[in-house]
Amino acid sequence: MDKQLIGDSHRLGILGGGQLGRMLIQEAISYDIHVHIMENQEDAPSSKIATSFTKGDITNYDDVLAFGKNLDVLTVEIENVNIAALYDLEKQGVKVYPQPRVLEIIKDKGIQKEFYAKNNIPTSDFELFPENPDKEELAAKIPFVHKLRTGGYDGKGVQIIRTQEDLDKCFTEPSLTEELIPFEKELSVIVARNERGETAVYPTVECEFNDANLVAYLFSPADVSKETEEKATEIAIDVINKLEMVGILAVELFLTKEGNILVNEVAPRPHNSGHHTIECNTTSQFEQHMRSVLNMPLGATRMIQAGAMLNLIGSEGHTGKAIYSGMDAILQFPGVHPHIYGKTTTKPFRKMGHITVSAPTIEEAKSIAGKIKDKVRVIA
Repeated sequence: MDKQLIGDSHRLGILGGGQLGRMLIQEAISYDIHVHIMENQEDAPSSKIATSFTKGDITNYDDVLAFGKNLDVLTVEIENVNIAALYDLEKQGVKVYPQPRVLEIIKDKGIQKEFYAKNNIPTSDFELFPENPDKEELAAKIPFVHKLRTGGYDGKGVQIIRTQEDLDKCFTEPSLTEELIPFEKELSVIVARNERGETAVYPTVECEFNDANLVAYLFSPADVSKETEEKATEIAIDVINKLEMVGILAVELFLTKEGNILVNEVAPRPHNSGHHTIECNTTSQFEQHMRSVLNMPLGATRMIQAGAMLNLIGSEGHTGKAIYSGMDAILQFPGVHPHIYGKTTTKPFRKMGHITVSAPTIEEAKSIAGKIKDKVRVIA
């Protein structure tokens, strides 16, 4: 590693101060790499452990420009940032990864889907709509998935429309419709790429979602054939190479009942579907993201143990100071690794942490995950 990356001689910045930034900082500490955070919430999870914390709006041009101008490398924790400021910082010599042009493609799901179509990346059929789409035109497409083009995250900004009555849930903002795919499994592949064009890809994982469209469970490795694993890996590498992106990319996939693989969406940052890598892989996704944006050699991605991950979300009917009920009960089980994000208040369905269960086999990990899932709750 370049000696100039050590300590305060090298300044790595992150736009956004939530749990993703927090877990990246935890890895950076091992390298004595100093991480600087900008976030509007003064009690954000990353604020407590960052080298420096700047209160500012990551969607505001002036705030982003002022924060980034003295950094060596600037990365993001979320796509919804001020792209114009990132372009100008890039012109001033700040390395911005993922690049502004990549974020511009990905933050708008309509442009993202068009990118797949233009680059022969398999994805579901779609159509773009302006504000206030015509209900009759939408009715002819039932069943379909309706998505906001911008601003959606953690399951928000997505509606599945199966009936005429569901049309009342359609968005009035610019949006897109997608064919409702009768998929067999939802998969995810995490892939990284550095400035040199080197790539590293993690084994495919399998995701199960809850009623709030948040990941309820993640299983690594995915229960798929060798052929499916190879195809998913190939598609993920193809996507990041065609984007020519630097950083880490989560590629969310549908495995159809016919055995085809389609790209659903991508996220140009560490992702919920890669949290298990902290315990289960040679290099965590957070260390890998840091390595990629600093143009270091990429880490090995080999799975060293199987894992199941479940999100800790705020319980329904509870808003206020967070209390984690049942922690002692789950810590009685082997291979249980809680990650509490340091958010001071909870509310229904807010991501408050996650738990990874590591084990020699995926069957053991699943068994323990099933036993602990109802033992811990986030209440107020």
